[in-house]
Amino acid sequence: QVQLVESGGGMVQPGGSLRLSCATSGFTLSYTAVAWFRQAPGKEREGVSCISSDGITNYLDSVKGRFTISKDNGKNTVYLQMNSLQPEDTAVYYCATHGSSWCDLSPGVMNYWGKGIRVTVSS
Repeated sequence: QVQLVESGGGMVQPGGSLRLSCATSGFTLSYTAVAWFRQAPGKEREGVSCISSDGITNYLDSVKGRFTISKDNGKNTVYLQMNSLQPEDTAVYYCATHGSSWCDLSPGVMNYWGKGIRVTVSS
């Protein structure tokens, strides 16, 4: 069955960096898009970044230039490198897939979700 497992979260000071990993199984990453979402307390879940099957990427405007999504098809893993983190990046981060090849940042179309991992940016 499809599984996505996030790791790499934690607490960091403003301006710091973290790299999230999403270990995938149950589907072929080279044929499938994966996206990162986040949900802050009291806010709706929002799409942060996605990567298509052939490596095309898309980003939420507020993270452009700071976050980078990548993947290693051989390791079945998708990464989110987060630099210059700010308190407003504090949230639970999820990876998800709709099972198709194109990039999509709409939470409503995702069929499979990881359990999420917490990222806290605070001094």
